[in-house]
Amino acid sequence: MIFIRYENWKGYIRYYPVTCTLILLNVIMFIVLTANGGSTNLQTLLDYGATLNAGPEKDELWRYVAATFLHNGFAHLFFNCFALLVFAPPLERLMGWWRYSLLYLAGGFIANYLAVAISSRSVVDVATVSVGASGAIYAIYGAFLYIALLQRGMMDEGSRKTLYGLLVMGGIMSFATPNVNWMAHLCGLGAGFFLYGLIIRIFKKSRR
Repeated sequence: MIFIRYENWKGYIRYYPVTCTLILLNVIMFIVLTANGGSTNLQTLLDYGATLNAGPEKDELWRYVAATFLHNGFAHLFFNCFALLVFAPPLERLMGWWRYSLLYLAGGFIANYLAVAISSRSVVDVATVSVGASGAIYAIYGAFLYIALLQRGMMDEGSRKTLYGLLVMGGIMSFATPNVNWMAHLCGLGAGFFLYGLIIRIFKKSRR
């Protein structure tokens, strides 16, 4: 089972430096938000990089990356960091640190960009502020889905069932929970699936 963590904290930091860095950045930015108006304050979130599907902010591309490291409240931060802590490490080991970083950042960017593009064309004229690592995390899930479907020998049956269950529960919660950006989740999942297939073909990793 690849989703069970056996490492102690020193081993975890050694084997998964990018995942540790991502979690640390999320926590640091949460502290910065808390010290500058609060992580649930919409203006503070906008000042530090939240996406907005209306106005000039919609065209500011830096927001689609920055928003990945911002969270609306402690619960939002906790659940996203927990998902990174538990489910992301096997992909970092498989892809290598820089390929994994590329997939995470590009997946988060694409998820946020497409979510804003789709919501800005909605018939409901409501401006939506959005933050969170969920789009990038679903890009990780998308990469695992590619492995489960097209590289079956690289994932055991227990891990495959865990992934499918995770995606089903994630899908239900995305639509059932208020104020969740389900479009970013779906777009992140698709982006991760596509990006993983592209990355492993263009940037082939030598195996020892």
